[in-house]
Amino acid sequence: MSTSGRQFPRRRFLKRTLQAGAALAAPALVPGVALGKAGAPPPSERIVMAGVGIGGRGSGVLGEFLGQADVQCVAICDVRADRRERVKGIVDQRYGNQDCVPYRDFRELYAREDLDAVLITTGSNCHALLSIYAAKAGKDVYCEKPCSKTIAESLALAATFRRTARVFQGGMQRRNVGNFYHAVELARSGRLGKLRTVYAHPGGMGTATSGWPTPQPEPPKDEVDWDLYLGTAAWRPFSRGLLNSGFEKGGGLVGGGVLEWGSHCVDLCQWANHADDTVPIEYSPRVERRATARYANGVELVLREDDWLGLGSCPVRFEGETGWVETGDSGKFGVSSQSLLAGYPPERVGGQPPVSHVRDFLNCVKSRGKTRVNAEVACHSHIACHAANIAIFLDRKLTYDPLKNEFRNDDEANRLRSEAAREPWRLG
Repeated sequence: MSTSGRQFPRRRFLKRTLQAGAALAAPALVPGVALGKAGAPPPSERIVMAGVGIGGRGSGVLGEFLGQADVQCVAICDVRADRRERVKGIVDQRYGNQDCVPYRDFRELYAREDLDAVLITTGSNCHALLSIYAAKAGKDVYCEKPCSKTIAESLALAATFRRTARVFQGGMQRRNVGNFYHAVELARSGRLGKLRTVYAHPGGMGTATSGWPTPQPEPPKDEVDWDLYLGTAAWRPFSRGLLNSGFEKGGGLVGGGVLEWGSHCVDLCQWANHADDTVPIEYSPRVERRATARYANGVELVLREDDWLGLGSCPVRFEGETGWVETGDSGKFGVSSQSLLAGYPPERVGGQPPVSHVRDFLNCVKSRGKTRVNAEVACHSHIACHAANIAIFLDRKLTYDPLKNEFRNDDEANRLRSEAAREPWRLG
């Protein structure tokens, strides 16, 4: 595996170390697994990784990475001491040693030259910031959703990964789940006829902020680094409630509303409509439990808070002129005709072998190819969610220019495309 035509420095180091040991005729103290024996990949084929901000959801994703034979997790970074200790224990137990290095400040972690990639599963407030800094440090990134909290962050994320040529995978894993893949293929292939309407279920679409919990005494920095936790966000007093719940995620205009689950289901609608490189151009506010948007090709995006056929969380529905398909996390389908499911094999979808979202990322780290949810894809699906949030918040119809990435003739809406970044953070 190589990057920009050269081997990773760590592999040259390993090679020199092993050669030096052989030259000295020292006893063979290097474990066989480190040399690629017992079916384990040799060091030259391993991806050296670290985890940043590993909480509940992050623990599950990290576990999937640890289960990959060609991954070596060497460090963990978190602003919370309790999580650093807990995750270090998980990693050390996996490898049967005490080698996982804990970090409080991600900048110290990113300075390591042996790291190929990082897994970012912090609160959504810092996802774009940490991803951009990682790319600038020469690391590939797997980042949980939402990947950005504003339109400006979405654009900065895509621009940085384009400029640095790093691999990015957004955590919208349903693009690598069989039933969703099949539903999207039905829409993209024309088997539903000309696509007319795509439906997404973002869960909630509220944008009202409920206020902040009562301030509490700030703990020592080594216990909780509150300043790092806030990242680019405006300063506010410490609150353990905000620390545990993840502020600006579920209720505010920033990071909540359509984005929370829309980063999954709107993303699938973008894909079904061949719109990975663009976004809807018109956005209407919520009426009762629905909001709508329209693409330049005439396809309508409908955001629905109500469940329809009860096919599980994150349902999507694609309607064409001659048929429709609907699916959700249950793995089941609703279809206009059973013929749409003819030949659908659960283990093989659309002729592609099943591959996990994590595996898709790791394969692309090695090949330098594009992941299913690369930075450009994530940028546009998130902009669609942010723009819908802004229309709902302002309670009026908005027109968006996807080339200039601005709302037409609406200064108030354009001011909501970004927020000031607190010193010393920079996203450009």
